[in-house]
Amino acid sequence: MRSEPQREGDERDDGVVPGERRDTGAAQVQAPAAGRDDDANDDGSIVVGGVVKWFDVTRGFGFAVADDAALGDILIHFSVLQPHGRRSLPEGARVETVSVQRGRGYQAREVTAIDLSDAVAEAPRPPRNPDRVDPVALIDTAGAFEGASVKWFNRLKGYGFLVRDSDGSDVFVHMETLRRAGIAVIEPEQRLRARIVAGRKGPLAVSVEGD
Repeated sequence: MRSEPQREGDERDDGVVPGERRDTGAAQVQAPAAGRDDDANDDGSIVVGGVVKWFDVTRGFGFAVADDAALGDILIHFSVLQPHGRRSLPEGARVETVSVQRGRGYQAREVTAIDLSDAVAEAPRPPRNPDRVDPVALIDTAGAFEGASVKWFNRLKGYGFLVRDSDGSDVFVHMETLRRAGIAVIEPEQRLRARIVAGRKGPLAVSVEGD
């Protein structure tokens, strides 16, 4: 009995999607473009895994070596780690990412999974400096608010100095003291009021407010 020709749309068992043509002649199937595979999304992003080779906490980014050597390294910014409650990754951690190609290579747009099984143990943090003074603990011993002006303040270092109105002496002020007062930025010669104590290294502002 002669079998009827298979109509377009009928189920097939040869792995070809119904309605799709496939050349069974000498032409070969075109290989996918580098960096794109079955996990490629319409927006050009791809799902790719890798292993972290380094991460600089201070600079806020690092790189993972992609499983596919053709993709090179994957840039990982700390912002994509925040949904996981992290700001960094240890060396050797395995990550699964949704990455997009940028000018210099691939960058993780999303980190979908983190495996720390083979991660290198992070070095312990150095002990707290015993010479560091906690301004909050000294508030009860501070005097009343008095006038002062900003001498200079370095946001990167997190501290600066005020000039005391009463005697012109320099008064150390830490960024945390400003934050507790709801002050985000101070500029030279800006007027403030401060409660000051005699610290081990000189006058120290333990509380400030706008003048």
